[in-house]
Amino acid sequence: MPQSLSQVLIHAVFSTKNREAMIPAAMRPRLHAYLATVLDENGCPSLQVGGTDDHIHALFALSRTLTIADAIKEMKTGSSQWMKTHLGTAFGWQAGYGAFSVAASQKVQVIKYIQGQEAHHRLITFQDEFRKLLKRYEVAWDERYVWD
Repeated sequence: MPQSLSQVLIHAVFSTKNREAMIPAAMRPRLHAYLATVLDENGCPSLQVGGTDDHIHALFALSRTLTIADAIKEMKTGSSQWMKTHLGTAFGWQAGYGAFSVAASQKVQVIKYIQGQEAHHRLITFQDEFRKLLKRYEVAWDERYVWD
């Protein structure tokens, strides 16, 4: 086959350092747009970016030439600097992340899930949400090492 083709959808989730509420509501749309641009510029078309005051969800198509770790590193590095500039204060992301594969048939459901983050987190904490995602995607974890 002369051409390399792929369709790998990734649902990435990561929080602010120590899960602190560091993302003001007024800044979220701009931050989400910035993260989508970072993904797009790295060959990972963004399908949806959203979140709350302490974490981000991003659904994107992984570039066939980039690792998941590199895509997330690009998002975190660029947006951390962007937030420091726009907030005028210290800002940082947690060291780790969650990255889950999404079937094309589930794309619309994940987009709606990300769009509903504000309402969703009136009922559940980030930690409980993340545990549910780990269970849903059948990821083994050790509670001692999930939170930094």
